[in-house]
Amino acid sequence: MVEQALGLGIALALGLLVGLERGWKRREQPEGTRVAGIRTFALIGLLGGTWGLLAEELGGAVLAAAFAVLAVVLTAAHAISQREDSDVGITGLIASLLTFAFGAMATLGHGELAAAGAVVTTILLGVKPTLHRWVRTLEEKELLAVLKLLLISVVMLPLLPNQGYGPWEALNPYKIWWMVVLIAGISFVGYFATKLIGARKGIMATGLFGGLASSTAVTVNFARLARAGKGSGDVLAAGILVAGATMFPRVLVVTSVFNWALATALLWPLVAMTIVNYVGAAVFWFRSGRSTSQDGDARLKNPFELKPALLFAGLLAAIMLLSRALSEFFGEAGIYLLAAASGIADVDAITLSLANMSGDDLAVPVAALAVLLAAFVNSMVKAGLSLGIGGFAVGSRVVGVTALVVGVGFLTWWLTAAGGQA
Repeated sequence: MVEQALGLGIALALGLLVGLERGWKRREQPEGTRVAGIRTFALIGLLGGTWGLLAEELGGAVLAAAFAVLAVVLTAAHAISQREDSDVGITGLIASLLTFAFGAMATLGHGELAAAGAVVTTILLGVKPTLHRWVRTLEEKELLAVLKLLLISVVMLPLLPNQGYGPWEALNPYKIWWMVVLIAGISFVGYFATKLIGARKGIMATGLFGGLASSTAVTVNFARLARAGKGSGDVLAAGILVAGATMFPRVLVVTSVFNWALATALLWPLVAMTIVNYVGAAVFWFRSGRSTSQDGDARLKNPFELKPALLFAGLLAAIMLLSRALSEFFGEAGIYLLAAASGIADVDAITLSLANMSGDDLAVPVAALAVLLAAFVNSMVKAGLSLGIGGFAVGSRVVGVTALVVGVGFLTWWLTAAGGQA
């Protein structure tokens, strides 16, 4: 009896929750002109809970019948209300039916799931203006990007075989594509975070979120702004350093997803490098004394394209195969050379390859040092781009901090590696 009463209480509470949002949204309307308000939604939730209890005794057919009758009544009430109201939306009708279903779930032993569903429903109802505003500002290329990301993650990924192929069974289609999805997802988040905040609202915000999509692209763009004289050297150097600093936590996130032992080995060097990089950026930023409203458009391209994803998958497969081959024939030296060469263009591919190899086919300390070598080289390449494109004013600042970052990272790795061996 207590369990049934608790279920009815949850059903009532969930109805009140959804009804609160509906009642608040239509609070300006006179009493009696609304199809359903806070009391009605509470009663619908309680009604669903009651029929859920009856269904346990009489069978699921009575619950289905009750749901159908409620749907007919609410549909008729909605149709009648359209004579006075030009709003033809059926959101309130669907919310009412969901509230009935949540109430039934609460008394059928699915209280937690019903509560989660009611909360999500209430949030979706409450953020209608935000969602509509977002849809109005969504570009066609961005909608296509969302669909493409869903295609490679939800459709393609589950279809791929999760086993090794080729020499040394180094190529696992499922793992390779899962890595592609992860990297594409991070860049996707960076693109929309930059758009949401506004790339023109500040160098630092652009560097931080634009760096998630492509720290190299942000570096080149800021360097061009410096050469064109569209910003102070201190501010643009700070933006470049912030964009470059996103690489280190990104590497940590990627390795933690695929290889926790490697992520642990990289933790302190990457944390130290991140701190030094951000401190250097902060010094230049505060020294500039300039407003964050300065132009810092990162000029990000499409958030996602299939062709770059396929190219990255090919690059990743090649590096995974090369990593295994060099490890077999040349040992640690081959891995270090490949990591340094890969870092010139990209850190993600070699990081993912080493995360996949580390532990079983490659010692974790060797993989950690190789990942750091790739990060060192990539950081120095971006510093070189800053100097070569942006000139001495920006480049000297970035090169100086980058050299310190690399030195601190190597020293931290040496100290932690020595401590682990001791």
